[in-house]
Amino acid sequence: MMERCAIVTGAARGIGLATAKQFLGMGWQVALVDRDREELDRAMAPLGDRAKALPYDISDPDQVAQIIADTLDAFGRIDALVNNAGVAEFGPIEDCDFAMWRRVMATNLDGTFLCSQAATPALRQTKGAIVNIGSISGLRASTLRVAYGTSKAAVIQLTKQQAAELGEYGIRANCVCPGPVRTKLAMAVHSQEIIDAYHDAIPLNRYGSEEEIANVIVFLCSDKASYVTGQVIAADGGFDSTGVGLPALRV
Repeated sequence: MMERCAIVTGAARGIGLATAKQFLGMGWQVALVDRDREELDRAMAPLGDRAKALPYDISDPDQVAQIIADTLDAFGRIDALVNNAGVAEFGPIEDCDFAMWRRVMATNLDGTFLCSQAATPALRQTKGAIVNIGSISGLRASTLRVAYGTSKAAVIQLTKQQAAELGEYGIRANCVCPGPVRTKLAMAVHSQEIIDAYHDAIPLNRYGSEEEIANVIVFLCSDKASYVTGQVIAADGGFDSTGVGLPALRV
């Protein structure tokens, strides 16, 4: 029997790279997709011959077709697609011009749609899984995130559409919505004041790690989640459960 194969987009760093490493540790083959060729090359160095770098842009339909073709050429099958690639541009709602809106949508929503559509024939063959990466910002509104939050809310609905329509082929589709995660990027842009505020608002009183999010993603792609589809799982330390969550009302 051929080894299973996963495609992970946005895999050069952060949650995507952590997810790819977990798949490799389980004996899977992994196609790591990222448009940042230099960062992808650095990430690939220690990963071995069961990993393949695909330096493509998921917002381009032609490049998405090449992702699928190259993966099948290298590994012969696709058992899981993790739509992790995303961009975040934050700012006041009145400053979000159409160009910014389209930049965010092109990757976060269009890219997720394109990759899923292109991978579906191969996933039908394996009765595989799609895991889309949403965000806590797609579940609860927040300031400065009109394009980002809306794109992630759309990804959540796209996931439900996929589950409803692809289930008859044995394809499962689920969405993971990370809360604040201790990535290098987040730590570079979050002030101590922001960090303290998140800690106050999150019941577990801390950021998540990249590995903790990857744990949920890999589980949803595994046989252990064989009867789980159409679900939206907030891996967020309880942040979504708190509602207003005023720190002053905490005991």
